Amino acid sequence: MKWIIDKQHDKTLLREYLIDVRGFSKRTLATVKHQGGKILVNNEPKTVRYILSENDTVEVIFPPEKRSEYILPEPLPLDIIYEDDDVLVINKPPNMATIPSRHHPGRTLANAILYHYDQNQLPYTVHVVTRLDRDTSGLLLIAKHRYSHAIMFREQQSGKVNRTYQAIVSGIPQPKEGRINKPIARDPDSILKRMVDNAGQEAITNYRVMEVWKQYSLVEISLETGRTHQIRVHLTDMGHPLAGDRLYGGSLDHIGRQALHCTELAFYHPMTRKRMSFTLPLAEDLAKIKQTEI
Repeated sequence: MKWIIDKQHDKTLLREYLIDVRGFSKRTLATVKHQGGKILVNNEPKTVRYILSENDTVEVIFPPEKRSEYILPEPLPLDIIYEDDDVLVINKPPNMATIPSRHHPGRTLANAILYHYDQNQLPYTVHVVTRLDRDTSGLLLIAKHRYSHAIMFREQQSGKVNRTYQAIVSGIPQPKEGRINKPIARDPDSILKRMVDNAGQEAITNYRVMEVWKQYSLVEISLETGRTHQIRVHLTDMGHPLAGDRLYGGSLDHIGRQALHCTELAFYHPMTRKRMSFTLPLAEDLAKIKQTEI
């Protein structure tokens, strides 16, 4: 990463420039300093206490990224919607975990991404910005290196990374548009399930019924928080579980996975600061339910 100092930042402390202007976290700076990276000004190593001058060239060289020994490259299909030097936007299929776990140690999206990186000689590991459940499909955002991940993680925390979902639910939610503000906690009777519980963490879901069919409704959803299973729990609590959601009692008549698809993704590019937006149509298996129901 390389920048030329403008007049506005003349006499600025290098540390302040990197954190306040370029979005470095303290943790990222520590990684550069202590794990083999370099901070150069005009091609010479400098400490973060260096005072910058106009027209100085600042360059940060990151140390090589270490990959987990538990995530190996695998030649799996990867539907790339957008890619540049800093970010990767993927259309994740259903029935594929985002990262390995005890139950899904391989054949995950992360395995496919590492294989893609190796094929293109990219020395990165996987930095997930927006994770999706195994059975949820649609748009998913990956930061390609630790710098873009540090910036985008912080922006996700502040609500600048936005996702919109479409879900097929049983019945017709009433009212047809609303804001669900109910805390979510672990279900004490299950290692997987969550439940609405006043002792849980704050969880806010916005929804709008888009179409009403025979037995189901197509609902558009956006989140103000990102709790595990949030959409599934909130809709189930309303009495309208997602079609195909075995865990929360959804109907299995038409589909064997929860009918949830991330259709829109918007974020600020970590380098250019340009607002980027992507959209997808409804997933094929969800669209088939619509054809059956109308």
